[in-house]
Amino acid sequence: MMQFTETPPPPLHQISSFSNFTMNKNQIHRTRPWPGFPSSKSFASFGDANCMEQLLVHCANAIESNDATLAQQILWVLNNIAPPDGDSNQRLTCAFLRALITRAAKSGTCKMLAAMANAHCNLVVHNHKFSVIELASFVDLTPWHRFGFTAANAAILEAVDGCSVVHIVDFSLTHCMQIPTLIDAIANRFEGPPRLKLTVAGATEDVPPMLDLSYEELGTKLVNFARSRNVMLEFRVIPSSYADGFASLIEQMRVQQLVYAESGEALVINCHMMLHYIPEETLNPSTTFGSLNPYSLEYYSSTSISLRSLFLKAIRSLEPTIVVLVDEDADLTANNLVCRLRSAFNYLWIPYDLVDTFLPRGSKQREWYEAAVCWKVENVIAHEGLQRVERLEPKSRWVQRMRNANFRGITFGEEAVSELKTMLDEHAAGWGLKKEEDDLVLTWKGHNAVFASAWVPAA
Repeated sequence: MMQFTETPPPPLHQISSFSNFTMNKNQIHRTRPWPGFPSSKSFASFGDANCMEQLLVHCANAIESNDATLAQQILWVLNNIAPPDGDSNQRLTCAFLRALITRAAKSGTCKMLAAMANAHCNLVVHNHKFSVIELASFVDLTPWHRFGFTAANAAILEAVDGCSVVHIVDFSLTHCMQIPTLIDAIANRFEGPPRLKLTVAGATEDVPPMLDLSYEELGTKLVNFARSRNVMLEFRVIPSSYADGFASLIEQMRVQQLVYAESGEALVINCHMMLHYIPEETLNPSTTFGSLNPYSLEYYSSTSISLRSLFLKAIRSLEPTIVVLVDEDADLTANNLVCRLRSAFNYLWIPYDLVDTFLPRGSKQREWYEAAVCWKVENVIAHEGLQRVERLEPKSRWVQRMRNANFRGITFGEEAVSELKTMLDEHAAGWGLKKEEDDLVLTWKGHNAVFASAWVPAA
């Protein structure tokens, strides 16, 4: 879901570009009236999350309209009210402040202060490469990923009941961290475990979290783990990219279905927080893959259908036994910067708010966690075009996409709901679970965070 780093970002008040800002808040109010801003004379009145959001919106507008003076003034105010070690709202605002500075320095918009451009190198978020043990431990810290793992595994186990061969195609952001638990469950099946095939997309992009080993090495570990549970596992990695809708993997799956599929083989498509990286309608298809059609479907090459929808139609053509789709429930696709900023601000407060419940200040894992959210904020705010890969869509839009691709939703069983409730009991009291039609939604303090849905081909 996110990118991690071992070294926390430097506090903005320590960056030299801000040390030259000698104006005071009275100067700011005299220089330019800010419509919609509080009229209080103290910074304390700006500490409210709504006020911070308004400041960020005005700053974004100033940067986009080339108003260097106003942008500089608002950045100075934000720098003083949003320290990187403050409360959750302040840390959230600080992440957006960093992203806006990066956007201004990166694009050269309004020729934002040479000093700010020089400080840009200090704003880069560096990836932390996880060992398998580190990543397994990290994703278990909160229900953010465990929710999807638990719901998906329950749906998969029910769908493949009685099958002698189960082929799982794993489009997962967490590098197969879901699979060991699934292997454990399959190993305990009353009639004995099926033979497992696991195919993964070996994406070459630096999409976080990142592992410190190759997929071939990861596959060896999974095969050995399965063997220890008396489960026979075949592991295959196909180099493939979300940028072209995993075209290489889809094409090889088509060939495999025609030539190598075994009698009684169940095909499982497991999508865990990865599909929102596939380009959608707000990206021009010609920008993504030029004149090439990634699925060799000439029929679609001249239409306006998105690569995201093409991918789902291609998956449907494989006649899978079940498709499980888990993702974050937010809309970060708007081309308009301010709309995107508002949407991101009103969703990404959740990870900042919940981190205080499970990680102490100063811990290495907390540094990775908060830098991860910073990376997401920066990608959403500071980048455009193909560089902006964090293009989350809300559950409602994914539901419509799946139906348009000729899938129908199926309900999660009571056993899955019970397992999820038990899992949530292990975590902070703010987590909740609700059902929306056939889907399950993970909530934090009543706000949607992650959704899980299960699909089968419609008749």
